[in-house]
Amino acid sequence: MNFVTQDKLVLIGAAGMIGSNMAQTAAMMHLTPNICLYDPFAKGLEGVWEEMRHCGFEGLNLTFTSDIAEALRGAKYIVSSGGAPRKEGMTREDLLKGNSEIAAELGRNIKKYCPDVHHVVIIFNPADITGLVTLIHSGLKPSQVTTLAALDSTRLQSELAKHFGLQQSQVTNTRTYGGHGEQMAVFASTARVDGTPLTDLIGTDRLTHDDWAALQQRVIKGGANIIALRGRSSFQSPAYVSIEMIRAAMGGEPFRWPAGCFVRDSRYKNVMMARETTITRDGVAYKEVKGLPDEEAALDKSYEHLQAMRDQIIQMGIIPAVADWHTVNPNL
Repeated sequence: MNFVTQDKLVLIGAAGMIGSNMAQTAAMMHLTPNICLYDPFAKGLEGVWEEMRHCGFEGLNLTFTSDIAEALRGAKYIVSSGGAPRKEGMTREDLLKGNSEIAAELGRNIKKYCPDVHHVVIIFNPADITGLVTLIHSGLKPSQVTTLAALDSTRLQSELAKHFGLQQSQVTNTRTYGGHGEQMAVFASTARVDGTPLTDLIGTDRLTHDDWAALQQRVIKGGANIIALRGRSSFQSPAYVSIEMIRAAMGGEPFRWPAGCFVRDSRYKNVMMARETTITRDGVAYKEVKGLPDEEAALDKSYEHLQAMRDQIIQMGIIPAVADWHTVNPNL
């Protein structure tokens, strides 16, 4: 059996629906034979391990533990869904304090048990903030930590495909940038619908301005809609897309969507946010994206919202003031 790598992959929160789906997806993609499942809920974790064994995956060395030290020692890749899930009526920001504290503990454990890890993907909400907290406390380089922001772009693709009655693959280069939350910036200028620029269709009888405004709201509320329909937060899509991300970091197929990453450039500084990214064995790199004036304004607004959340957790004492980040993480 050929695997992308032989290195140890740790899936945190593996007893949950996202985590167990991550485990199955990673095994099906043949990322590595060495997958370790971690969750403090020992009984449920063992259940996931047992059921994964019943799949009969060839060549898979699947282990599980509720000891975080045992899980992280020797880890080269980590994907964590190990925070509290969003429930009906909640925004991602409602999880800010509790999940930021979980992220801080994860970062400290990474620094203690696997400081030579290659790449970490954080997907528990609010991911822009939990990813930033993990990065600060882990001591890793900014290129080594990414967050799951891609679902907003895949949801935009899905909504456009449904509106126009097309297969999703016929809608290309759909992009949202900024925060993974209510203040995301939904871009029209990048997308094409069956080869036609989306901007040429907005304002026509095929996609009126009102239609476009409503569609954007469906993208922004995509996660809430899943909760309303299924009675629980998304688990299949974050599991699949996050494993696509870690596959790219392992040197596998390129990641197709914007990822959340640490940004410090001439315009945006000291936040994690979705940008146009490339993920490789060398980590994540991003580039600036130019949009229409209203898109740029929406991105600025999203950045301001991320700054405000960051400043909240500074006030809570979960991370130090920006000027003191280097005392915790010399790479910042």
